[in-house]
Amino acid sequence: MRRHAKRLLLGATALAVTAGATGAAISTAQAETTEPTETAAAPLFIPAPGGEFATGTTQLHLVDEDRTDVWVPEGDRELMVTMWYPTAETEGATAPYMTPEEGALFGAQLQLPGELLASIETNSVSGAEPLADDGSLPLVVLSPGFSFPRATLTGMAEELASQGYAVAAVGHNYEAPITFPDGRTTECLACQDLDDKTLVPNRAEDLSFVLDELTGDDAAWEDAGIIDAERIVVGGHSIGGASSHRAMHADDRFDAGFNLDGTFFALDPHKLDRPFMMVGGGDDHGAPGQDDTWDKAWKKLDDWKRWITVSGTTHSSMTDFGPLGEQAGMNQDDLDGNRSNEIARALVTGFVDTHLRDEPAAVLDPNADWPELVFHNP
Repeated sequence: MRRHAKRLLLGATALAVTAGATGAAISTAQAETTEPTETAAAPLFIPAPGGEFATGTTQLHLVDEDRTDVWVPEGDRELMVTMWYPTAETEGATAPYMTPEEGALFGAQLQLPGELLASIETNSVSGAEPLADDGSLPLVVLSPGFSFPRATLTGMAEELASQGYAVAAVGHNYEAPITFPDGRTTECLACQDLDDKTLVPNRAEDLSFVLDELTGDDAAWEDAGIIDAERIVVGGHSIGGASSHRAMHADDRFDAGFNLDGTFFALDPHKLDRPFMMVGGGDDHGAPGQDDTWDKAWKKLDDWKRWITVSGTTHSSMTDFGPLGEQAGMNQDDLDGNRSNEIARALVTGFVDTHLRDEPAAVLDPNADWPELVFHNP
């Protein structure tokens, strides 16, 4: 197994704030042995989004009947997708962060109580009616890190929805704990025998299938009419970022993409002729950095591009683990977790504003007054 693939298997502790340079925690048996960490007594919460709109959310169960599952070949490929969107509704129960079963499995990876993860408070009203119905909302498709539930990108998704975007976070079956509507909860089978050459192309197919289901004539979501199918960004954390890059090569419906601290496994050798942003943490993704796949990917980006390192952060700082780790007193980064969260939201919303709304964002200017950001132009 290659050096970076090995590091993908490193265990995560302390809410995965220091989850290794290129990957995440997987099964308890494969995780590094650490002493359990005491957790904060107060409930953890996703920081409120900063846009002008309230946010709603719903869950979709999608089945690709034309594709067998690479991890369980006797079955069709199944996905769970969480949608977020602007709404006028501010009353009603907010959606759970993850199910108790997902929390238990993911908590075992992190050596944390499952109920702590399942009880995290979110900001979006479950089942709220979308504010728009006229196909005017640009779409952002998100893919989480390997073994990470899609819930770990909730803060990013809520921020985008509050700014007027439709957001779809994809739960890739058998690559993280997933609970389905019929009560089944599947585990990370891929974690038992990592095959990154299969993982990334398969995820890229997942992302294109989700796009089919959200923008086709027979859309799987009853409110899919809110989506503007001509304005779509795809991006993700870790392996989700690598998969987003791969999906752009395979599917030109994705107008732009981004990678948050992910090694470019199964890197497509061809040039990419649409905008792409690379945001890294720590020493791995500087220029030069320890992860040489970033140098290779950068040279093949043939349109608008940014390579940005966020000083004082580690692999999972750009996910919900930044602010959650700070709240729980577990942040082991040099940078405050709330500041990591502010920077991540600013970079991603700035990127999609630039490329889906033609509204340039100052945070993406190499001369921007964001002291933690280092812009690389090798």
